[in-house]
Amino acid sequence: MLFKSADEFIASPRRAVTVFGMAGVGKTRLSATLRHSSWFHYSADYRIGTRYMGEYIVDNFKREAMKNPFLAELLRSDSIYISSNITFANLDPLSTYLGTPGNPDRGGLPLEEYQRRQEQHRIAEIAALGDVPHFIDRARQLYGYDDFIADTGGSLIEVVDPADPADPVIQTLAAGTALLYIRGTEKDAAQLISRFRASPKPLYYRPAFLLEKWAEYKTLNKVADDCDVDPHGFGAWSFEALLHDRMPRYQALADNFGYVVDASDLAIVRDGDEFIDLMAAAIEARMR
Repeated sequence: MLFKSADEFIASPRRAVTVFGMAGVGKTRLSATLRHSSWFHYSADYRIGTRYMGEYIVDNFKREAMKNPFLAELLRSDSIYISSNITFANLDPLSTYLGTPGNPDRGGLPLEEYQRRQEQHRIAEIAALGDVPHFIDRARQLYGYDDFIADTGGSLIEVVDPADPADPVIQTLAAGTALLYIRGTEKDAAQLISRFRASPKPLYYRPAFLLEKWAEYKTLNKVADDCDVDPHGFGAWSFEALLHDRMPRYQALADNFGYVVDASDLAIVRDGDEFIDLMAAAIEARMR
């Protein structure tokens, strides 16, 4: 959805925007701000972790609980209930399920199991992004929201071809929303890497990229056996590589189908009106 002018966006009786960019760059914070200004907030990661991967996540909790004889007996007799308390701001249940490949004794997953869960996430992410048009209608018809923001995960760029106008996910999103890239800098990337080490987020890698970085990490660290890989070391190292691999592809998606604002500009956004002004400036910048 590209506009002929900034005024067209400003005057629109209903607005829908899909924000994308690096994990941790401010997409969810912006969406939460807009939620207080009568915008409907759709979180793709929340949808993934509830509608499409919720059963996998809870079954994983139960699998761990069954290792404890006391809890196992209570589960078998339906005496306790285990659920995932995933929220827009807390994606830890999804992160825990996806895990990191490496030494099981250090909290890692066998590479084959990690790849299986990655494929589950790929399917779930495409489905969650495909639900955006339904939720735009649902937000308006059920709750009376005219303005809508889709808050996507950093891995959106992994399930689309940013140069292909026939890409089904891009077609779905661009048909009913304005695509907005929240662009981070190298300084932002360094801060995100530091934050990721302290609080990992769910990660999805393109299969070929995962295997390439897995082999590279093992070579750099002189590790021969998959089971000897430090999962925390690989997670932090590969996250940095992933960020730098994604940044030019985010830009290509915005250049071809959307708009760009710098992450630093989000600091001025305190409500819906200021976001509309920011979007208007992005539209004018593209037109120039």
